[in-house]
Amino acid sequence: MKRVMLVTCALMGIVLSFSSCGKDPLKDMTAEESRIYITNHADSTDFTSFKTFSIADSVVVASNTNNDGRALTDYDKKLIADVTSALEARGYTLVSRTSKPDLAVNLTRIDNSYSAIIYDPGYWAGYGGYYDPFYWGYPGYGYYWPTYYQVYQNERAVSIDIVDLKHPVNNNLVAVWNALMRGTGVWSIDNVDKMVSAVFAQSTYLKTTN
Repeated sequence: MKRVMLVTCALMGIVLSFSSCGKDPLKDMTAEESRIYITNHADSTDFTSFKTFSIADSVVVASNTNNDGRALTDYDKKLIADVTSALEARGYTLVSRTSKPDLAVNLTRIDNSYSAIIYDPGYWAGYGGYYDPFYWGYPGYGYYWPTYYQVYQNERAVSIDIVDLKHPVNNNLVAVWNALMRGTGVWSIDNVDKMVSAVFAQSTYLKTTN
């Protein structure tokens, strides 16, 4: 699994010097500059072999405050619409989940604002009541994630997970792409367009043609 990290920060690449009374550049960053976009994909995956996708009809909210569940707020509708448009722009065709899509797209808002816990895309094992493989037509299957696929975080985040439905391995559906968006304002509807554009811009290989 390959990791690509983009830190949107105007301060990067600039050499700055400070006196003892100078401003702290991290504290002076804007909300947009604080956001971090991380994308991962399976090196062996040929994304041109996939033609269709289906996307979950709501967004899972994974929280350590016992408020887990599915949601379809205006923010969630915007996130679903933007991810759908981004994949269609790459040549993929949206179909219903009953039409045997090649790819499944799961969306998650993660709220760990009150304690630092491990973020591991294997969280799907703990949310079987929401979008487990049965939802996509694979009863009895699980999800597979590499063990090193972990990020520590203690803030709100948004995750987009794309799962291969064509090539299950040992009764597991294999995740082939993930994007994690962290930082100030990631749960603001005003930032969804920029966030989705940023993670897809990092993933030029994610398309139906070479």
